[in-house]
Amino acid sequence: MSSSPYAARTAGERTAATPDTGGRRLPRTLHPVAWWIWALALATAVSRTNNPLLLFLVLAVLGYVITVRRTEAPWARGFKYYLYLALTVVAIRVVFRAVFATGMTPDDHYLFSLPHIPTPDWYAGIQLGGPVSLEALLSAATDGLRLACMLCCIGAANTLANPKRALRVLPGALYELGVAVTVSISVAPQLVQSVQRVARARRLRAGRNKGLKALRGIVVPVLEDALERSLRLAAAMDSRGYGRAGSATPRSRRLTGALMLLGMCGLCAGAYGLLDPTAPKLLGLPALAAGSVLCLAGLRLGGRRVTRTTYRPDPWRFAEWSVASCGVLSAVLLFVNVGYEPAELNPSIYPLSWPTLPLVPAAAILLAGAAGFLAPPPTPPNPSAPTAPHITAPRTEETA
Repeated sequence: MSSSPYAARTAGERTAATPDTGGRRLPRTLHPVAWWIWALALATAVSRTNNPLLLFLVLAVLGYVITVRRTEAPWARGFKYYLYLALTVVAIRVVFRAVFATGMTPDDHYLFSLPHIPTPDWYAGIQLGGPVSLEALLSAATDGLRLACMLCCIGAANTLANPKRALRVLPGALYELGVAVTVSISVAPQLVQSVQRVARARRLRAGRNKGLKALRGIVVPVLEDALERSLRLAAAMDSRGYGRAGSATPRSRRLTGALMLLGMCGLCAGAYGLLDPTAPKLLGLPALAAGSVLCLAGLRLGGRRVTRTTYRPDPWRFAEWSVASCGVLSAVLLFVNVGYEPAELNPSIYPLSWPTLPLVPAAAILLAGAAGFLAPPPTPPNPSAPTAPHITAPRTEETA
């Protein structure tokens, strides 16, 4: 029995689409909410410690997970820019601590001295310039490193999670906010991609200008490309009905807004009551529960006016539960203070000594790194995809 060329081609495409994995897990993209839960839980764990050894371990875990589980999407290439931002945060924190000096004790290690600027009496308590000690700079560096690790956790979520897929799982009442957040998150990767395309086009056209002379030939095409992308996105969103009120009445909008506002007030009051032991008991769990109920009612009522269809819904399977649980367990282990001394999470610099590495918090952070092999491998790019016959490089100012 002879087979047609179409059947042969279809069989070949099916074989290429489902490669032999040797019994391993099939590649697929993890649910974006699982990555966000993992990253936010790890950022919560980072907020508990000021130990530089644990903070560097968190950075190593983030680097490992991103290296083995990021995709080839444009937003998956921007983690290095979060690292640059983290280094900037640490540097600014150290500079501010050196400029706004707080004085020295006899036991401090003197490094250098900045010119002292006298301040008026109403500016008492803050000193501009003066001697700078090693302990002060190390304290500022560790504080900045903790904030830098939290920024890198958010950057890891933006790198690993698909922002467009995350928009689909939001409640219907929050779709307008979700669209704004998705667009804002996608701006930075698109700008990076535009800069890379323009720089590649300049190299192909023998653009040898460097420094400020090359700025005009790069900025103008990048801004033009960003404007064209924004117009195309706005047209696509308008054609799909984003921003339309539907059948919502003014009364339902006011009721939804009132429920959400009262619910947020209840959540804030409940969080304050749980954190402040001197607050009344009604400001604790009762206020938190009432706020949660009001918010859920507002989301339920507001979601009725938005009708959405789901095409290929994202599955939530064992891999999603495993990745989310790794981050949550890591945060829980750093909050329960079991198996280690709380002072090991925030070692003192006075007197100056090398910090110790507590075993339980280190194991908790390494547990978060288990998401690197619990998550399924990302879908590789299809090598058999047809290539474009002609590629037009973006226009630059040198050829305009």
